[in-house]
Amino acid sequence: MRDCLLAVDLFSDFAHEDGDRLLESLRERASGLTQAVELARERSLPLIYANDSFGVWNGDSRALVQRALVGPAGDVLAEVAPRDDDTFIVKPRYSAFDLTPLELVLSDLGGERILLLGMATERCVAQTAIDARERGYKVTVITDACASVDPELERTALRYLADVTGTWLAASLEEALKIPVPAA
Repeated sequence: MRDCLLAVDLFSDFAHEDGDRLLESLRERASGLTQAVELARERSLPLIYANDSFGVWNGDSRALVQRALVGPAGDVLAEVAPRDDDTFIVKPRYSAFDLTPLELVLSDLGGERILLLGMATERCVAQTAIDARERGYKVTVITDACASVDPELERTALRYLADVTGTWLAASLEEALKIPVPAA
């Protein structure tokens, strides 16, 4: 089975209504995020970034990342920034699947299980997990590598993902890679 690490909405300037709370959560979980990306690179897992466009549709993912790197979380995000051999998808909506080529990318990579991290857990991460499950992918959310705006909504979203959609939850990528995933 081929695993792919999918990082959702990591690159933000945090200049929005919930930006301060999201930034605080990202800083609290920075080590989990960094460890997940580093381990994925060590294990040669494909790394796919899917990020909100913030209304800029010129396809310049490097500029999108650069804007975030000079923002308030630049020190954290520099540790997990995409490399030239990573895939970067700009997305218009909550789910990384909605109106993007993500399914084609996963197919080309032979991806069967999505190891999911990013922000916000209760928003774009959860919606991406739901859409992935609806498309038949096996999904594990790396909880210590996700940032949240609202801890209570995050707990509710994670409980829903696990209990209703069959999404696995793991604190770390290392733990996620140990989960035996049954064949479809």
